[in-house]
Amino acid sequence: MSINVNRSVSDQFYRYKMPRLIAKVEGKGNGIKTVIVNMVDVAKALNRPPTYPTKFFGCELGAQTQFDSKNDRYIVNGSHEANKLQDMLDGFIRKFVLCPECDNPETDLHINPKKQTIGNSCKACGYRGMLDTRHKLCTFILKNPPENESGSVKKEKEKKNRKKDKENGSSGGEAGNHNDIDAPDAVDGDDDDEDWAEETTEEAQRRRMEEISEHAKGLTLTEDLEKPLEERVNIFYNFVKEKKDSGAIDTADKEVLAEAERLDVKAMGPLILSELLFDENIRDQIKKYKRHFLRFCHNNKKAQKYLLGGFECLVKLYQTQLLPRVPIILKDLYDADLLEEDVILAWAEKVSKKYISKELAKEIHAKAEPFIKWLKEAEEESEGSEEEADDDEDNVEVVYSSSARELKMETTKPEKAEHEEEDIDIDAI
Repeated sequence: MSINVNRSVSDQFYRYKMPRLIAKVEGKGNGIKTVIVNMVDVAKALNRPPTYPTKFFGCELGAQTQFDSKNDRYIVNGSHEANKLQDMLDGFIRKFVLCPECDNPETDLHINPKKQTIGNSCKACGYRGMLDTRHKLCTFILKNPPENESGSVKKEKEKKNRKKDKENGSSGGEAGNHNDIDAPDAVDGDDDDEDWAEETTEEAQRRRMEEISEHAKGLTLTEDLEKPLEERVNIFYNFVKEKKDSGAIDTADKEVLAEAERLDVKAMGPLILSELLFDENIRDQIKKYKRHFLRFCHNNKKAQKYLLGGFECLVKLYQTQLLPRVPIILKDLYDADLLEEDVILAWAEKVSKKYISKELAKEIHAKAEPFIKWLKEAEEESEGSEEEADDDEDNVEVVYSSSARELKMETTKPEKAEHEEEDIDIDAI
């Protein structure tokens, strides 16, 4: 069965497909191992050597790996489920296959053994940049360049051999061969910096400067990660604030998420975003920045808890305007899929003074009580409706009246199935 290479894309007509990973556990005791049966086919779909994703699994799991290219056997020591490896493969695809600009998997890796860097170029959008070499797999890639690099490495060796031959007086051709005597080395086009490095146009020079700056930026990554959590949060705060002040925040949701992941503060992202993107007009801003928050909160309960903390801080800042509207705003966050039901109910069970005073926290919980009550009743009704036949009964539905700022019951006509929720695709919003 084929699946999308980028599994965050739910479009069934997405052109980039790969086989679903098949894993088979062999052996017992200390000799137990997992053979990835179709690794060659999966790797072919990703345009990467099969050793790369296999080694990636080993790095992530802390397990040894074995490669038998002749028999197409790629092995990870230990017992590992196919679904777990498939999820892990998404991480490999995100880091080493997808283009950071267009998210398409039409990329090639370019190894510079002299500078120990890995270049990344995209055939779909023309992107060229440097790969972040912090991951352990990068050491393996540098030692084992992809096949499309092997030809250039051979050419480089041949060029060095030709230079030695010339120094020794044996050019391997006729002494009067004009090309051997006059042609400068640069004409070969096979220097360390590969195809684009020898170009002298302004565009090529601009690309090289961008690559140099990207490489310099990469050198600071490790330093940032070694900083205390508070400093990393401040770096992320300043990054988002700069995007907001420059007017670029509306379309910078992917960049904001990438920076949070780089600094390892993704879960705390909604707390920072709440402070910078929300004010007393939060109801309108939830709609405006829904995509930004979804990238952090979707299927991430820890991030949702931080969002509730950010909401409490916001109520403290705009107490007069927001305290009376607490249940309505919580309902907005719930309807936008930024908060899940069980997270809200768990929050309602305990008053915390982590972000604000206990007195204000109690007031917020008291104001939220109508919404919490509605949420519990709606849950009970949905459970009971599965067992009861309601063909002859009126369809009674809980409706939230934003104008009345309270919960009430209304009799409504049954709606068609077209209003049922669909799976959330963040990129499609």
